[in-house]
Amino acid sequence: MIKYRLICKNCDLTFDSWFASSDEYEKLKKNKFLNCHQCNSKKIEKTLMAPGLINYSKIESSKKNPKQFYDLSKTIKEYQKFIKDNFEYVGKNFAYEARSIHYNEKKTNKGIYGTASNDEMKELRDEGVEVEIIPWLEDKNN
Repeated sequence: MIKYRLICKNCDLTFDSWFASSDEYEKLKKNKFLNCHQCNSKKIEKTLMAPGLINYSKIESSKKNPKQFYDLSKTIKEYQKFIKDNFEYVGKNFAYEARSIHYNEKKTNKGIYGTASNDEMKELRDEGVEVEIIPWLEDKNN
């Protein structure tokens, strides 16, 4: 596995991403499978990277304070509960249902949530449909 610092040439967002190998990165870039998660642009490039050095003091401090990870997980789960209680789950039909609502072909009292590909999300945004990507944690109790 290799981690690259990437930059979107469209909106200047920098982010890290993991790849199986440098060849895998090149293959994904060549086939235009890399995209910015902020603006959905395909203009993604590698940036200069510093070598990864182990910071033992940071490792020790994270072992002492796992509360920050618990708090983040708890907040995400609270959002998920709110969404499940107040929105209609449409599964993989999200793009179709979002368009139906946007173009007034379907009346609904509730918002919707579901899954969509990056391409579907880009198309929806291009059409003026307001959509957001939110983190989702799987429920481990099932």
